[in-house]
Amino acid sequence: MINVNDLKNGVVIEYDGKLMQILEFMHVLQNKVAYVRVKMKDLRTGTVTETALKGSDSAFKKCFIEKRPMQYIYSQPDSYVFMDKDTYEQMEIPAERLEWEKNFMLEGMDVDLTFYETELLGVSLPDKVTLEVVECDPAVKGDTKTSAQKDATVETGYTLKVPMFVNKGDKLIVSTKDGKYSSRA
Repeated sequence: MINVNDLKNGVVIEYDGKLMQILEFMHVLQNKVAYVRVKMKDLRTGTVTETALKGSDSAFKKCFIEKRPMQYIYSQPDSYVFMDKDTYEQMEIPAERLEWEKNFMLEGMDVDLTFYETELLGVSLPDKVTLEVVECDPAVKGDTKTSAQKDATVETGYTLKVPMFVNKGDKLIVSTKDGKYSSRA
């Protein structure tokens, strides 16, 4: 069990029967009343909730999330298939559960599948991935010195904003947290 004052970013607790990961927390003292403002993400549905918890609230069950290294091997129209490199066991995840993650996954890529006890929660990607630009508009003369941006589509089909100097065939480092351009590889 863990009490309200011990909550930290990344900790997973059971809250109202849901598996919630703490994204942000802040201790607040307002009108001589102390509480903790918490932003949490439901690991099963992906919804983000903000709430205030008092120190007098009961303790929460701390949940331990297991990460298993797997390799993304291929996709089917309605699912993605992953393989454990040690046991060669394969697992399928429905495509609707990986709407965001599919933008950054390439066949053969190593990822972590997250589990709570025996329940599969999803895929944990690396913070940044390297992707090749397959389509992008040419730079307009004069716009390369400003912070102007243009759209570029990478090999997974994901479209993002990039600086004007990026061209088709360039390899980019992209953040998997927000999907933004980080740098050229």
